[in-house]
Amino acid sequence: MARPRIALVGRFAEHTSATRYAAIVSARALVESMWLAGAEPLTFLAAPGPEGLDWAARLQGIDGVLLCGGADIDPARYGQADVHPEVYDVDALQDEADLTLATYCLDSGIPTLAVCRGLHVVNVARGGSLVQHMDDHHRHVVHDVVIESGPVGIEPGPITASCYHHQCIDRLGSGLKVVGSAEDGTVEAVAIDAAGWAFGVQWHPEDTARQDPRQLSVFQALVDAAR
Repeated sequence: MARPRIALVGRFAEHTSATRYAAIVSARALVESMWLAGAEPLTFLAAPGPEGLDWAARLQGIDGVLLCGGADIDPARYGQADVHPEVYDVDALQDEADLTLATYCLDSGIPTLAVCRGLHVVNVARGGSLVQHMDDHHRHVVHDVVIESGPVGIEPGPITASCYHHQCIDRLGSGLKVVGSAEDGTVEAVAIDAAGWAFGVQWHPEDTARQDPRQLSVFQALVDAAR
């Protein structure tokens, strides 16, 4: 059986040792987790063509989309003029690519999994806002989350979340339902009302997907929906 083709937008990096200069990158653990789950992960460039970003044309032959982690969204995108000094690596093209991709996928029914920044992108695309910098950030934090409910393929119950983020959802966007939170109230899992399968997590399931079948199942749910 052919592997479903899952697209993700590469992240801009100022320097990597392998390329010597600026690069377009995807986290190795993330794409390897997608591969283990049965997908063929494909990295797309955040770059407009003559017709703009035109996701309808670019996603021909793509079965699903992973909205992955990355740097911070410009606070202006969610109506905040002041910028916290901890906000980092904002890139207008990256924001535009991610936000338009999320909107297109959710409206057109392409199965979509949103991870960390990806969840923030979905929330902002749906009119929500973010906490620009958490008083107690969740970088290198592992804690338990109980998934109350989710789309097909996401089993309810406890899951151990490996987190790396300093921002979180503040005002919830339209069509998003919180189905898992940390003890401090941080939103950790969101069911997304969309034309197709869609789910979002604040943590990084790729961190432990090789050792934890529960984490791998998050990616497998996307792959199964993409099939």
